[in-house]
Amino acid sequence: MVLPMNWAKEFADLTCSAKEMADRLTMTGSKVECYENAADGVENVVIGRIESIVPHPDSDHMVICQVEVGQSAPLQIVTGAANLKVGDLVPVALDGSKLPGGVEIKKGVLRGVESCGMLCSLSELGLTVHDFPYAIENGILVLDGRDYPDGMPAPGTPAVEALGMDDVVFEFEITPNRPDCLAVRELGREAAATFGVPFKDHTPVVKPGHGNVNDLLKVDIENSELCMRYCGAVVENVRVAPSPKWMRDRLRACGVRPINNLVDITNYVMLEYGQPMHCFDHKYVNGQHIHVRNAKPGEHIVTLDGVDRPLSEEMLVIADDAGPIGVAGVMGGEYSGTYESTTTVVFESAMFYGPSIRTTAKKLGLQTEASAKYSKGLDPNTCAPALARALELVQLLDAGDVVDGVVDIYPAPRTENRVPLRPEVINRLLGTSLSRQEMVDILLPLGFRLEGDVVVCPTLRNDVKRDCDLAEEVARYVGYNMMPSTLMKGVAEARPTPRQSFDEKLTRTLAGYGLWECENFSFYSAKCFDQINLPANDPLRNAVVISNPLGEDTSIMRTTALPSVMDVVARNFSARAAECAVFEQATEYLPSALADEVADNDFNDYPALCKKLAAEGKTPSDLLPTEVQKLILAAYGPQWDYLAMKGAVEGLLATAGIKDFTAKRNAEGTAFHPGRAADLFVNGEKVGTVGEVHPTVCANYGVKARVVAADLNLDKLFELRGGEPQFAPLPKHPATSRDLALVADETAAAADLAGCIKANAGENLESLTLFDVYTGEKVGEGKKSLAYNLVFRAADRTLTDAEVDEAIDRVLKALGEMGVTLRS
Repeated sequence: MVLPMNWAKEFADLTCSAKEMADRLTMTGSKVECYENAADGVENVVIGRIESIVPHPDSDHMVICQVEVGQSAPLQIVTGAANLKVGDLVPVALDGSKLPGGVEIKKGVLRGVESCGMLCSLSELGLTVHDFPYAIENGILVLDGRDYPDGMPAPGTPAVEALGMDDVVFEFEITPNRPDCLAVRELGREAAATFGVPFKDHTPVVKPGHGNVNDLLKVDIENSELCMRYCGAVVENVRVAPSPKWMRDRLRACGVRPINNLVDITNYVMLEYGQPMHCFDHKYVNGQHIHVRNAKPGEHIVTLDGVDRPLSEEMLVIADDAGPIGVAGVMGGEYSGTYESTTTVVFESAMFYGPSIRTTAKKLGLQTEASAKYSKGLDPNTCAPALARALELVQLLDAGDVVDGVVDIYPAPRTENRVPLRPEVINRLLGTSLSRQEMVDILLPLGFRLEGDVVVCPTLRNDVKRDCDLAEEVARYVGYNMMPSTLMKGVAEARPTPRQSFDEKLTRTLAGYGLWECENFSFYSAKCFDQINLPANDPLRNAVVISNPLGEDTSIMRTTALPSVMDVVARNFSARAAECAVFEQATEYLPSALADEVADNDFNDYPALCKKLAAEGKTPSDLLPTEVQKLILAAYGPQWDYLAMKGAVEGLLATAGIKDFTAKRNAEGTAFHPGRAADLFVNGEKVGTVGEVHPTVCANYGVKARVVAADLNLDKLFELRGGEPQFAPLPKHPATSRDLALVADETAAAADLAGCIKANAGENLESLTLFDVYTGEKVGEGKKSLAYNLVFRAADRTLTDAEVDEAIDRVLKALGEMGVTLRS
């Protein structure tokens, strides 16, 4: 739905900017999708008056015009147009002006004569002959006095203002519960209420005409469930002509092409009231009798677009005594329009059942503006006012002579909803403390009435039926951003559990390290076990089989999540991503031994199974697999190697509050590379594995890059987590540093040496860092040199050299027992 600002100002005195209007209307529930100024593509174009015209000395078809544009002297402009005469008012693009499509006009020379601008045609301004019917399509646009009853624009007037292009058009997203806002009039009401100004409503007034409509038209509704109301009126002696400029401007701003006064009136009223209308030639109504009925078997109709369409019995049609002349709410028939020979027309304003219209339009493949509006569910009480407005415009535009009276068939009138006004309920729902009067002051400008303590809702607002609906109306005009934040009454306060907070903290840590979280299905194919080199006798192959899988590739519940994450890595590699680093908080499903026992004994009698389990103190839920929460990391790229992944895992452990852990070489050689992987232990319990993925596994997934991964047990990490970080003041005393270059067997693990150092250095050891590893002839065959930096510090005093030396001696003695010596 669109709303031109100039049209909205007819219903409310608006002085705001376009941005403010869009923002305020959005905040009160009328969401503005976008807005644009129709004149944005036109700059520095003014109205000019032709002062003189002389032939071009070097051209047979060009002329030289002197044009008054409100400046100190007329401009000289060369043109090839043949439809100009002295005194004409035309749009003039000055030097440096811009036209739609990005065209820029510059001063130039045409056949030796200077031209200081350009006279504009319709197309050059983005207009058509429908916008200015009297204009020549391929000539210069010459303004006509009929469009300016209050006087022609003066030379120098901006063209966008003179041509009615200076309007801002807002595009709204109308929600399904607000079909009333499919009308410019109701959006104007919303704007008036939003800005706190009076709504300037207009009640149509039809002057007395002649004759009696009942002598010319009869209407019968044969299916009142699909046609709730039908209003008809007759206009004789029609005078088809172009619509006035103000109407053409508004239609153009709404994206509707002006055609002639009769058609434009129906389109104008449809936009203004949201009520689709139709006018058709009276002489093509056989018997002067309209029947609103369902189509009969075998009937068909040629619609206005010239297509012969078969009709089915559930479709509602507008028929005369001879047969269908229109598809109700969708499109008229071949002879249901107006023609040059038309002298008498029938104006139709009816209300049809929305779902039926939608179904009919879909079956016929014929979506129209009318069918779209009817499908939303409109108000039958709008039919009569909309018809009155159309007849008022007929008289205003002198488009014909209105016949007195209206045919109005309305079997079951829609009544107004009545909702008790209970301020205490509304305040409880909103968490506010508004007074009754404050609520009344909000509801009255929206069209509601108050009768005692009952709010009478207009039939346009059929969506307001309960206290909560009134509360919503109050809330959107109080302003959601102005309402206090309160908890729902009677509902327990929700807070994340310690486990949820723990998992979220780890997720943020990994995201900070540059890894992206992914989510995969909890099921896959048994082929995944072969892809990760899982041994044939590995217990993880004993997976839960899904009884109704989507396919073979999703037939079992996963017992290890590494294949899921490797699939993500493989997709990124196949897409030629230079780097990929992902993680998943995954659930693994490990079958219970009890389930295996039941499967082996083939228990088909469920009651007998429950009885057996109860005897053992168990329930059927004990048959369900054990769910283990894992954290799987995988990465490849220039920044990701074993040390980088190990560093990310160490940072993760630090986030979990785990300070002391040990790493032992993993030499299994299954999913991870033997010798390039390590198992991680905390307090003697294994919490995961980190290392390089086995080259065979990478090949199985088509990944030619080196992939590093980590498989961590989240349940164990949570169980072994440390406490909340405690503040530690900056040390007051200096530290003492020592470097130890140690020689050990080449097979010795650096972590074992580090553990020995920490165990014997004493409580004053602040940090231990391995900073060099060397192998070569200087340390002997089968040996390697490891250099550690030890930092000692005491919290209450400065350590003496003797204290540090004593600690070093203890360390060296313990290392000596492991066959480790100082490097000479």
